[in-house]
Amino acid sequence: MAQKARKDRAKANEAALKNLHLGSLIVNGLFLLLNFVFRSRSLLTWFILSIPSFICQFTLEKTGRPTYDPNTKALKSSGEDLSSAGLTDFMFDIIWVTWGAAILAALFGNWAWFLWSVVPAYGLYKGYSMFGAARNLAGLAGAGAGGEGAVPAGNRKQRRAAAQ
Repeated sequence: MAQKARKDRAKANEAALKNLHLGSLIVNGLFLLLNFVFRSRSLLTWFILSIPSFICQFTLEKTGRPTYDPNTKALKSSGEDLSSAGLTDFMFDIIWVTWGAAILAALFGNWAWFLWSVVPAYGLYKGYSMFGAARNLAGLAGAGAGGEGAVPAGNRKQRRAAAQ
Protein backbone atom coordinates (compact mmCIF):
# COMPACT_ATOMS: atom_id res chain seq x y z
CA MET A 1 0.00 0.00 0.00
CA ALA A 2 2.88 2.38 0.79
CA GLN A 3 4.42 1.70 -2.61
CA LYS A 4 1.15 2.73 -4.31
CA ALA A 5 1.15 6.02 -2.38
CA ARG A 6 4.74 6.68 -3.45
CA LYS A 7 3.86 5.94 -7.08
CA ASP A 8 0.82 8.22 -6.91
CA ARG A 9 2.91 11.04 -5.46
CA ALA A 10 5.57 10.49 -8.13
CA LYS A 11 2.92 10.74 -10.87
CA ALA A 12 1.42 13.88 -9.31
CA ASN A 13 4.85 15.48 -8.95
CA GLU A 14 5.79 14.70 -12.55
CA ALA A 15 2.53 16.21 -13.80
CA ALA A 16 2.94 19.31 -11.62
CA LEU A 17 6.52 19.85 -12.78
CA LYS A 18 5.55 19.33 -16.42
CA ASN A 19 2.78 21.94 -16.09
CA LEU A 20 5.12 24.29 -14.23
CA HIS A 21 7.82 24.15 -16.90
CA LEU A 22 5.32 24.37 -19.75
CA GLY A 23 3.66 27.40 -18.14
CA SER A 24 7.02 29.06 -17.63
CA LEU A 25 7.98 28.46 -21.24
CA ILE A 26 4.68 29.89 -22.50
CA VAL A 27 4.65 32.96 -20.25
CA ASN A 28 8.30 33.92 -20.69
CA GLY A 29 8.22 33.10 -24.41
CA LEU A 30 5.11 35.24 -24.83
CA PHE A 31 6.75 38.10 -22.97
CA LEU A 32 9.86 37.94 -25.14
CA LEU A 33 7.84 37.55 -28.34
CA LEU A 34 5.62 40.54 -27.57
CA ASN A 35 8.69 42.50 -26.48
CA PHE A 36 10.58 41.97 -29.73
CA VAL A 37 7.66 42.00 -32.18
CA PHE A 38 5.34 44.75 -30.96
CA ARG A 39 6.66 47.05 -28.27
CA SER A 40 9.86 47.13 -26.32
CA ARG A 41 9.62 46.47 -22.60
CA SER A 42 12.35 46.54 -20.01
CA LEU A 43 14.24 43.27 -20.36
CA LEU A 44 16.41 44.13 -17.36
CA THR A 45 13.33 44.48 -15.14
CA TRP A 46 11.91 41.23 -16.53
CA PHE A 47 15.18 39.40 -15.88
CA ILE A 48 15.68 40.75 -12.34
CA LEU A 49 12.10 40.14 -11.23
CA SER A 50 12.06 36.69 -12.84
CA ILE A 51 15.13 35.48 -10.93
CA PRO A 52 13.10 34.53 -7.79
CA SER A 53 10.65 32.65 -9.99
CA PHE A 54 13.47 30.75 -11.69
CA ILE A 55 15.04 29.93 -8.32
CA CYS A 56 11.70 28.64 -7.03
CA GLN A 57 11.24 26.52 -10.15
CA PHE A 58 14.74 25.09 -9.77
CA THR A 59 14.11 24.30 -6.09
CA LEU A 60 10.79 22.64 -6.84
CA GLU A 61 12.44 20.64 -9.62
CA LYS A 62 15.26 19.42 -7.38
CA THR A 63 13.07 18.50 -4.43
CA GLY A 64 9.97 17.24 -6.23
CA ARG A 65 11.34 15.30 -9.20
CA PRO A 66 11.00 11.53 -8.68
CA THR A 67 14.13 9.47 -9.20
CA TYR A 68 14.25 6.06 -10.81
CA ASP A 69 16.87 3.33 -10.86
CA PRO A 70 18.50 3.55 -14.31
CA ASN A 71 18.83 -0.23 -14.69
CA THR A 72 15.51 -1.54 -13.40
CA LYS A 73 13.42 1.63 -13.87
CA ALA A 74 12.12 1.09 -10.34
CA LEU A 75 11.07 4.10 -8.29
CA LYS A 76 13.86 5.08 -5.88
CA SER A 77 12.35 8.28 -4.50
CA SER A 78 9.02 9.92 -5.18
CA GLY A 79 10.31 13.37 -4.24
CA GLU A 80 8.82 15.84 -1.81
CA ASP A 81 5.07 16.41 -2.02
CA LEU A 82 4.55 19.43 -4.28
CA SER A 83 0.94 19.83 -3.15
CA SER A 84 1.88 20.43 0.47
CA ALA A 85 1.21 23.70 2.24
CA GLY A 86 3.83 26.03 3.62
CA LEU A 87 7.01 26.93 1.82
CA THR A 88 6.17 24.86 -1.27
CA ASP A 89 2.86 26.68 -1.59
CA PHE A 90 4.60 30.05 -1.17
CA MET A 91 7.08 29.18 -3.95
CA PHE A 92 4.20 28.42 -6.31
CA ASP A 93 2.62 31.76 -5.33
CA ILE A 94 5.86 33.58 -6.22
CA ILE A 95 5.92 31.86 -9.60
CA TRP A 96 2.28 32.65 -10.38
CA VAL A 97 2.55 36.31 -9.35
CA THR A 98 5.66 36.67 -11.49
CA TRP A 99 3.84 35.12 -14.45
CA GLY A 100 0.88 37.44 -13.96
CA ALA A 101 3.12 40.48 -13.76
CA ALA A 102 5.05 39.38 -16.88
CA ILE A 103 1.87 38.93 -18.92
CA LEU A 104 0.44 42.27 -17.77
CA ALA A 105 3.75 44.01 -18.42
CA ALA A 106 3.91 42.54 -21.93
CA LEU A 107 0.36 43.65 -22.70
CA PHE A 108 0.05 46.98 -20.89
CA GLY A 109 3.53 48.29 -20.13
CA ASN A 110 6.31 48.28 -17.57
CA TRP A 111 4.09 49.79 -14.85
CA ALA A 112 2.48 46.34 -14.42
CA TRP A 113 5.66 45.07 -12.75
CA PHE A 114 4.42 46.86 -9.61
CA LEU A 115 2.09 43.87 -9.18
CA TRP A 116 5.21 41.93 -8.22
CA SER A 117 5.55 44.12 -5.09
CA VAL A 118 2.78 41.96 -3.61
CA VAL A 119 5.36 39.20 -3.00
CA PRO A 120 7.67 41.03 -0.54
CA ALA A 121 4.69 42.80 1.06
CA TYR A 122 3.00 39.45 1.72
CA GLY A 123 6.29 38.05 3.06
CA LEU A 124 6.60 40.97 5.49
CA TYR A 125 3.00 40.50 6.59
CA LYS A 126 3.48 36.78 7.23
CA GLY A 127 6.78 37.40 9.03
CA TYR A 128 5.22 40.05 11.26
CA SER A 129 2.24 37.84 12.11
CA MET A 130 4.54 34.88 12.90
CA PHE A 131 6.71 37.15 15.06
CA GLY A 132 3.60 38.36 16.94
CA ALA A 133 2.37 34.81 17.43
CA ALA A 134 5.77 33.73 18.75
CA ARG A 135 5.83 36.69 21.14
CA ASN A 136 2.34 35.81 22.44
CA LEU A 137 3.36 32.19 22.81
CA ALA A 138 6.43 33.21 24.79
CA GLY A 139 4.23 35.39 27.02
CA LEU A 140 1.89 32.49 27.68
CA ALA A 141 4.79 30.20 28.51
CA GLY A 142 6.12 32.76 30.98
CA ALA A 143 2.72 33.08 32.65
CA GLY A 144 2.41 29.32 32.91
CA ALA A 145 5.73 29.05 34.72
CA GLY A 146 4.37 30.55 37.95
CA GLY A 147 3.10 33.95 37.04
CA GLU A 148 -0.29 35.47 37.74
CA GLY A 149 -3.14 33.12 36.87
CA ALA A 150 -1.02 29.98 36.95
CA VAL A 151 -2.70 26.77 38.03
CA PRO A 152 -1.34 25.70 41.42
CA ALA A 153 0.30 22.33 41.64
CA GLY A 154 -1.19 19.49 43.61
CA ASN A 155 -4.41 17.52 43.68
CA ARG A 156 -7.93 18.89 43.33
CA LYS A 157 -8.41 19.46 47.08
CA GLN A 158 -5.22 21.52 47.31
CA ARG A 159 -6.18 23.56 44.23
CA ARG A 160 -9.60 24.38 45.73
CA ALA A 161 -7.97 25.47 48.95
CA ALA A 162 -5.54 27.70 47.03
CA ALA A 163 -8.39 29.30 45.06
CA GLN A 164 -10.25 30.37 48.22
